[in-house]
Amino acid sequence: MKRPNILLTGTPGVGKTTLGKEIALRTDFTYINVGDMAKEGELYEGFDEEYECPILDEDRVIDEMEDKMKDGGVIVDYHSCDFFPERWFNIVFVLRTENSFLYNRLENRGYKGKKLQDNIQCEIFQTIYEEAMSSYKEEIVHQLPSNTPEDMERNLDQIMQIQSRV
Repeated sequence: MKRPNILLTGTPGVGKTTLGKEIALRTDFTYINVGDMAKEGELYEGFDEEYECPILDEDRVIDEMEDKMKDGGVIVDYHSCDFFPERWFNIVFVLRTENSFLYNRLENRGYKGKKLQDNIQCEIFQTIYEEAMSSYKEEIVHQLPSNTPEDMERNLDQIMQIQSRV
């Protein structure tokens, strides 16, 4: 049986990368951080001056990932999810963080002004969760709290249990 593909998504700063890398360490899954992959392959179509960040070329990202996704056993980490083909993922985890924790994490990353406020609002309004619910079958989308190291341990346990049943 083919191993499942897992999508970890959520607002920047919720802990996707930490969790994804830890799952990969505990399994033989391949971990793909889409932001890092895009940076390495220069998979951009421009630069957003307002948010001071590159604009992802989603079509090139899909092309780059297509073959990697076929065999299963892939953990994908990205803060957006609506451009990935639905067929790629068996499980989608949306990490959620309380605003006080998230604000501090983003501020420590150097986020400020509109970029900081928009990301906090994104979390308040459950934007990524709603995006996941409208992009994938409801039964494969799970929300996980990601505030503390204890949350991460619980999330790891839960993800390991769920992925083994898929």
